[in-house]
Amino acid sequence: MKKETVERYFPQIVDIYQAAKTIAHVVEETPLQQSIRYSKKYGANILLKREDLQRVRSYKIRGAFNKIASLSRTQLQKGVVCASAGNHAQGVAFACSHLQVKGTIYMPVVTPKQKIDQTKMFGEEWVEVVLEGDTFDDSNKAAQQFCDQEGKTFVHPFDDEKIIEGQATVGLEILQQSNDPIDYLFVPVGGGGLASGLCGTFQALSPKTKIIGVEPLGAPSMKKSIQEGRLVELPQIDKFIDGAAVQKVGSLTYAICMEHLRDVATVPEGKVCQAILDLYNRDAIVVEPAGALTIAVLDDFAEEIKGKNVVCIVSGSNNDITRTAEIKERALLYANLKHYFIVRFPQRPGALKEFVAEILGPDDDITHFEYSKKSSRENAPAVVGIELKSSEDLEPLIQRMKARHFFGDYLNNKPDLFQYLV
Repeated sequence: MKKETVERYFPQIVDIYQAAKTIAHVVEETPLQQSIRYSKKYGANILLKREDLQRVRSYKIRGAFNKIASLSRTQLQKGVVCASAGNHAQGVAFACSHLQVKGTIYMPVVTPKQKIDQTKMFGEEWVEVVLEGDTFDDSNKAAQQFCDQEGKTFVHPFDDEKIIEGQATVGLEILQQSNDPIDYLFVPVGGGGLASGLCGTFQALSPKTKIIGVEPLGAPSMKKSIQEGRLVELPQIDKFIDGAAVQKVGSLTYAICMEHLRDVATVPEGKVCQAILDLYNRDAIVVEPAGALTIAVLDDFAEEIKGKNVVCIVSGSNNDITRTAEIKERALLYANLKHYFIVRFPQRPGALKEFVAEILGPDDDITHFEYSKKSSRENAPAVVGIELKSSEDLEPLIQRMKARHFFGDYLNNKPDLFQYLV
């Protein structure tokens, strides 16, 4: 397929070093830590670049500060505008407060409250937060329209040279901190700014490193664009992994990633949720969904990375604790341990007791139950959620329900109905 003609730009190492100098006084040098658990699991040297420990809890401060610091005095006086699902917003807010620049920040209405509050905290009186649209792309359009009307400077979250060069400084730190050559680098991809910057750094300083981009399965905008050889705007996306869910990547970032990423892999949202829970429960590391992408994908490269030096970028930790229940739910669904049914209960005394005692297995647990008695019917439907200890327990459970005439329907594979439960 003929490749689409796009704007050509590639981050130069001299500009990346300059960005590192520009942001040095506001950016933390985050640790590059070996994960003993994951290293044993995959038979490799797995290193985590802990950008979740950054000052604004993500790498986004790097590009945002580098961009705003590069503006002229006139541009700074007029102020800046940005659109963000959260982490870029916090980076811009911090830069505005530090440089005393007025900023207007557009965020999707569905942005977790924790990210909104953090943005306001970092920006103080220097920023105004405007909630607009259901996705980043909706917010982005509104922000650019406002920016054009007011003559302000737009600080793009990923498709900007100074943003890309700022994000590229993550790569400088990795190479300075690693004692051994890096064979594989896994990087989360939303709009592609971080991946593009790292391509620049590693092309200049470690060209043999294989860079793998990782996207959510429900928002594979970079993978789809590279496959089709053109910028693709996805008609719908799963917004759960809000830090990496965009409908269309940038023209600059697409061109760089198309030429220099070794591969772009996707990970189901449920698997990412399991990685979040594992990192918290086993490693005491708190990450947001986008921050777990590079770890969740390792199973797909298990054979390839054996005996290799591997870096996974943990991109951020701006997670809202109120999302924990949904994260656990998605993880259980992915593991085939959580199932929803319509159960037809006979309208007689003892029916529920019979269901619990004789149909449920000894390790099965009812986690959801909605029932309304109908006086004119022999059977009344209930929506029942059941958590299993093993996925192998599902088929015997269904057979017991059918044998006792309790089975009504299985809802997990009916997305039109299932969306109202999860």
